[in-house]
Amino acid sequence: MSSESRRDAAAGDPVGYFLEDITFQGKSQRTKDAYERVLREFESYLEGRGLGLAEANHRDCMAWIHQLRGEVGEATVATYASYLHRFYAYMTEVGTFEDNPMGLVMEEIDESIATDPQRRDLSVPAMRSFVASVTHPLDRAVVLTLLKTGMRTGELCNLDLRDLYLPGAETGVDHRPQLDGKPDSIHVPAEPAQGETYNGQRRLTPHMVHHVVETHAREQGWYREGGGAEENVTPHYFRHFFTTHLRDRTGDRGVVKFLRGDVATDVIDTYTHDWGDRVREMYEASIYRLARY
Repeated sequence: MSSESRRDAAAGDPVGYFLEDITFQGKSQRTKDAYERVLREFESYLEGRGLGLAEANHRDCMAWIHQLRGEVGEATVATYASYLHRFYAYMTEVGTFEDNPMGLVMEEIDESIATDPQRRDLSVPAMRSFVASVTHPLDRAVVLTLLKTGMRTGELCNLDLRDLYLPGAETGVDHRPQLDGKPDSIHVPAEPAQGETYNGQRRLTPHMVHHVVETHAREQGWYREGGGAEENVTPHYFRHFFTTHLRDRTGDRGVVKFLRGDVATDVIDTYTHDWGDRVREMYEASIYRLARY
């Protein structure tokens, strides 16, 4: 495509041009979808005022953001504003727009993206009822594994049948090699090997996991389009649920941090040496029950 053709494409559909570029930059489909939803919504708002994206000034942007305040939470307002700011900054940099009207807006708005938002408070009985509503075997396996382990989505996507140790069960699959010197332990990378197959089976991807959780959470009334971390139940919310409830039940933050795998090396080593005794026993005695089999 010639330089002139690229300029025409950018001017004809600035949002589409921007979305294509962030795809080339390696942004995930989930991120691309989020940008598209926000930018198209703003574009429709401007069209209702007889304006195009290139014609919007800082007052148009502020008016739209002010309108959002009655519809979504503060963190979501800040997130939407940041998406709009990045869009205008990028399109200004590539020469499609003359300036970025969001530059001044970002300096003036009070909202900020919460790094540790106050999340929805769900009880174990409420979560048990939610799990019971998930009837598809794979969906239930995904939801229960996230809830009972607190693992990350990428780690879940790297689990295989060879990682399971089920007493009395014959899977017919060789186990993954153990970690050296640590029996009953495996290393599961957080980065999923997307597109790989094992034993002829297609591996889950983070996008698939998010779709599973979002679908069932939406049916439960726990997910709203445009909602922030304060109200939406996502795979990461399950990690928060695991942390909150297990910490309350054990009274030991160190054990929970070890189980999550997000603590310093010295703490991990301390608990790893004791895994066969106190840590494992504490987990098995304290972990909540979410299903009946």
